[in-house]
Amino acid sequence: MDTRKLATFIDLAQTCNYSRTAENIFSTQATVSKYIMALEKDWGVTLFTRDHRTVTLTKAGAAILPSVKTLIQAEQRLLQTIDQQINQTDPTLVIKGIPTISRYQAFQLIFQFNQQHPEINLKFSEAETNQLMASLDDGRADIVFTRLFEKPQAEYAVLGEERDYFVALMSRDNSLAQQTALTVQDLAHEPFLLLDGATNVLAPVMQTLEQAGVVPQIVYEGRRVDLILEMLNQKMGVSIMMNHSFDLAGYENVVAVPIHPKQYSQLAFIKRQANQSESVRLFWQFIQEN
Repeated sequence: MDTRKLATFIDLAQTCNYSRTAENIFSTQATVSKYIMALEKDWGVTLFTRDHRTVTLTKAGAAILPSVKTLIQAEQRLLQTIDQQINQTDPTLVIKGIPTISRYQAFQLIFQFNQQHPEINLKFSEAETNQLMASLDDGRADIVFTRLFEKPQAEYAVLGEERDYFVALMSRDNSLAQQTALTVQDLAHEPFLLLDGATNVLAPVMQTLEQAGVVPQIVYEGRRVDLILEMLNQKMGVSIMMNHSFDLAGYENVVAVPIHPKQYSQLAFIKRQANQSESVRLFWQFIQEN
């Protein structure tokens, strides 16, 4: 049984909101809906009633919920036991991070830890942001480094104080490029080049635009920062990204202007509370001390 679907069911039962659950599990509303419908099909019951934007747990859903929570807790204990057995003979630490991790202090901390603890087999890799939490949940990662716009659920431990904020990117020839700060309303009539949902940035950007009453004309949506920068360099539209998620070296025609009011994200290491392996404990202690 796919425990990601079960965890989504538990979260939606708490939030009763597809958008909020999508943010909590670092995914999309479409994925949340797909997971819930798959469970309903497999189990032959209706878990939620849906009325416009209102989501309500059904009687059947409420009856099933405690057993699902027990399953998730049992899986966490199983993963913890497996980690303990593995680390008794081969202490391994698997860390996954966002593709732009090299632009943050976390990148240096990981390799400083590796130098101080050569006895631990460190396995580090990048992954798309929307895959990171799933890798924690299914045991493919011990710790992830990711971007947070909201506090995660209580089953996760979070460590990190780095912050980043949104800026508008555009060609130097754009009339807005001379401003020291912009509002999202200033960008209302510009064509947008945006990072897609896999980067975990699209949802907060769209939410910010929607709250400002801006309906964006999106001409590109993808996950390649370099491609967006090249299009901006060729005077194509504007983009919104986190200030430290790009490098303008080689893109002399592109400028970044802060967006006010500033909207911050937190860059943090995350682990499951249930993961108490010695390798994880040592890394967590190292980050706290540095």
